[in-house]
Amino acid sequence: MSYVDGFLLPVPTKNLAAYKKMARVAGKVWKDHGALHYYECAADDLKNAMGITFDGVLKPKKGETVIFSFIVYKTKADRKRVMKAVMADKRLKGDMNNMPFDFKRMAYGGFKTLVESHQ
Repeated sequence: MSYVDGFLLPVPTKNLAAYKKMARVAGKVWKDHGALHYYECAADDLKNAMGITFDGVLKPKKGETVIFSFIVYKTKADRKRVMKAVMADKRLKGDMNNMPFDFKRMAYGGFKTLVESHQ
């Protein structure tokens, strides 16, 4: 079964273009090093009647957009190999203090796949 890294973060809406540009580069880097899939998704419909919404968990400030992203790998071991290569890739070396979002407010975790269904 595959392995997934998941991210949930608020991005100032005024920084979405810069975030998208950064994410395009990151997606290419992850895929070049072996990630199967790379997704960056901007919240579009967070008003639902079931459970707690993502914005309820993240508590974005006014003028922020919730981003949900995930990266799919073949296995957890493959994720470890890919992450090592990604972290060493010069295309991602930038000013960590000048990112289009606040790292301290990002939620991140690795997930074992329980069910996988493809068409």
